[in-house]
Amino acid sequence: MPESAYKTTSVMVSLAALVVVIAGMRVAAPIIVPFIFSIFIAIICAPLLSWMTRHRVPAVLAVLIILSIILLIGFLLMLGIGTSAEQFSKAIPGYQANLQGQFNMFINWLAELGIEVTGSGVRDAFNPGSAIKMINKLFDGLGNLFTNAFLILFTVLFILLEASSFPAKLKAIVKQGNMRVDYIDHFLSSVQRYIGLKTATSFVTGILVASMLAIQGVDFPVLWGMLAFLLNYIPNIGSIIAAVPAVLLALIQFGPGMAAGTALGYLVINVVIGSVVEPRVMGKGMGLSVLVVFLSLVFWGWVFGPMGMILSVPLTMLVKLAFENSESSQWIAVLLGSETDTHVSTNQSNE
Repeated sequence: MPESAYKTTSVMVSLAALVVVIAGMRVAAPIIVPFIFSIFIAIICAPLLSWMTRHRVPAVLAVLIILSIILLIGFLLMLGIGTSAEQFSKAIPGYQANLQGQFNMFINWLAELGIEVTGSGVRDAFNPGSAIKMINKLFDGLGNLFTNAFLILFTVLFILLEASSFPAKLKAIVKQGNMRVDYIDHFLSSVQRYIGLKTATSFVTGILVASMLAIQGVDFPVLWGMLAFLLNYIPNIGSIIAAVPAVLLALIQFGPGMAAGTALGYLVINVVIGSVVEPRVMGKGMGLSVLVVFLSLVFWGWVFGPMGMILSVPLTMLVKLAFENSESSQWIAVLLGSETDTHVSTNQSNE
């Protein structure tokens, strides 16, 4: 077989295998996502575990303390979201009737302007009942996550218990292959830094959103603040999704004027946090281009659903690490990287 034909066949086989793997991940998402989530939680907790063991806290006790903290945070989130979501579900019929009335007023206003809306096309396109139910479904993904809480917790437990032996195993892997320890250390530190800073900025976003909505008198401000906190982990579009239910609720309660004010408040908060604060504290530490961040959001969201969108950046950083460790695929890692990484790679090659 000619060399060119062999290379073509090899590429086609690799692409076919990639398609099969992606399809398998999508089908197995309900099983894979909790384990991926557990791994990233363990990565975040690793520095705290290391600090406690350095200060002579027994490893088992340190792990139990960390698990207690995780349980407390999960309980508070579940309590806050669960209680507010239940109250919101009970209030849906009233909101739906109010929104339907405002929609009818809008249709009548168009009729006064000489714009006749006939047939059911427009009414079907803007179905108030569907709009309200869409908000209620936003919490389904969180409910599934809480359902897998024990699986996630036990996985984190065993990962942390094995953490002490991980460096030795890693060195053995490096000796047998071509993977570099500094790449893995860089990946772990980058993920820890990204998730840590993202958690801090998301927490501030949630506090500001809840405070703004409480001042405006919008119902369930704590719920929408928690939603803003959680969805802020989703790059680019998370803050937009988080704003929709609160703006819609402001429209139902107070009319278009207050809804516009709520939308403006969300815009100001997210511009300040997303365009001023986050770039200053994070810099370009993710090592990914803006386009790659957006495309990874779409891809991982398609494969793993909402949790894939939340974990899209760390997952793409992991893929980039894999490409960096192979000379034949380093060019893909360069394409995925940011402009800063490109300059660094160019300088290293020139040296």
